Amino acid sequence: MDTGTFRGIITGILIIAFIGLTLWAYSKRRKKDFDEAKNLPFADEDDAPVNRDTSASRETDSRHDRGDRNT
Repeated sequence: MDTGTFRGIITGILIIAFIGLTLWAYSKRRKKDFDEAKNLPFADEDDAPVNRDTSASRETDSRHDRGDRNT
């Protein structure tokens, strides 16, 4: 088997994989899941975030520690 045949086989496998993925993504069985995922950014957050980033508050504290009066 030479390089051209090997590349042709790989290209055929990738085309089949692409067609399969496209059919899976646009199937009617997946529509409900994708509609739910589409609306996730608009979902209400009931709980406060557990791991809050406190680096901003530390930064302002360190500015006061250095004596910087430009706040």
